[in-house]
Amino acid sequence: MPLVTTKEMFSKAYAGGYAVGAFNVNNMEIIQGITEAAGELNSPLILQVSSGARKYANHSYLTKLVEAALIETDIPIALHLDHGADFEICKACIDGGFTSVMIDGSHHSFEDNIAVTKKVVEYAHSKGVVVEGELGQLAGIEDDVNVSSEDAQYTQPEQVEEFVSRTGVDSLAIAIGTSHGAFKFKPGQKPMLRFDILDEITKRLPNFPIVLHGASSVSQDYVKIIQENGGNLKDAIGIPEDMLRQAARSAVCKINIDSDLRLAMTAGVREVLFNNPSAFDPRDYLKAGRANVKALVTHKILNVLGSDGKA
Repeated sequence: MPLVTTKEMFSKAYAGGYAVGAFNVNNMEIIQGITEAAGELNSPLILQVSSGARKYANHSYLTKLVEAALIETDIPIALHLDHGADFEICKACIDGGFTSVMIDGSHHSFEDNIAVTKKVVEYAHSKGVVVEGELGQLAGIEDDVNVSSEDAQYTQPEQVEEFVSRTGVDSLAIAIGTSHGAFKFKPGQKPMLRFDILDEITKRLPNFPIVLHGASSVSQDYVKIIQENGGNLKDAIGIPEDMLRQAARSAVCKINIDSDLRLAMTAGVREVLFNNPSAFDPRDYLKAGRANVKALVTHKILNVLGSDGKA
């Protein structure tokens, strides 16, 4: 099955009260773990690539790995650029075979955000590619995205209609309390998402797909394994899964997951190397990481996204 866009995925997800997982990929083992889980559960899937992933693994390597996944897995898969910083990187990914791109103009003024997003939309749509825009800024660190808690901003619902109508975007990432990275909340702080903002945006943009970035739950099981095997991730706290499931039942059609994958992979690798100091075959420790990634994605599809059987 060839790569698809997210248009039909999101239409079905909105109507069905579930969300499609958008999982960040960096290497073969992560792609294998994700796609094997989604394939076995017959779930639609978005594989997304950040600028950091493109720098690390190279655009060509990543797209060819995704092509291999398409051969091995008979489910609809979209290839998405995560946090495109400018028109040039979006254009490069559109021309390079991606079926969806995100232009992140959230750090610009409202008018400048509209201008750059509209420019990307016009080019992307001419090539049959869909576009995700963003209003509001999430705190946290992920690759080239680094926003302090002081600079983070909730999405203003009164701006969404104008932004969507003037840019022509196909989906909208909003800020309602999620954040990038594994340290989303401080110890003792109650995790909270602004569902009132989401509800207001849904009223203003009926039947329009909404996206949540920074939505990893930071599995304490994997944090514990990392801690017990030489790591140091004390106080890593993520988004409660029941909140994400609530969001998936509403207008949220795409939930981004990256940090959870990194934790799962790292836990597997650390456990093997810590318990077997003489181990040096990467197939052994990467296989353990891959198994964790598959287990994590299986759990997310079944218990958070609700996308099983929806391919």
